[in-house]
Amino acid sequence: MAPKATERRASIFHGYGATPQDHWFGWLAEQMERVGIQTEVPALPESASPAPDAWAAAVAEAVGVPDEGSVVVAHSLGCLAVLRYLASLTGPWRLGRLVLVAGFVDTLPALPGLDGFIGDGVDPAGVGEKVGSLTVLRSDDDPYVPAGHTDRLADLLGTTALIVPGAGHFLADDGVTALPQALDALV
Repeated sequence: MAPKATERRASIFHGYGATPQDHWFGWLAEQMERVGIQTEVPALPESASPAPDAWAAAVAEAVGVPDEGSVVVAHSLGCLAVLRYLASLTGPWRLGRLVLVAGFVDTLPALPGLDGFIGDGVDPAGVGEKVGSLTVLRSDDDPYVPAGHTDRLADLLGTTALIVPGAGHFLADDGVTALPQALDALV
């Protein structure tokens, strides 16, 4: 008897000051559900004044121990929370697909109020090797996350960031209410 195929399921994590209803998160979840991927967009607690431990607990609850059927998408500060969680896993794990949008592991000159959350970032060494498909997206005009920050993150993960021209910080205010580049990386 053949082993049962792993069911694909996805979690989409928002960033600082956002909710699951903001930006492109709902659009992406809807598109993924249409192709049969069970998707959730969990609310990270106190997004306007985030606490690393609370966000870590929320990511852990949503993702659990990932496997080949697991799909994770994260935006901005949510990328750091997800990477910290994945880097903390001690047992065997494998993540099917990971998409990081405007991610970083270094403090942000434009948002010094997040320095406490960011701290020393995270060392994502080894995470990239446990991900089946890894995509890092950045814009060429992000006012909050310098291009070099996302490029450095991509490099730490062993990949190269894909550039989405004119997307700002991938916010609805930047005109980004759909993100087909993320969907393409997932289906």
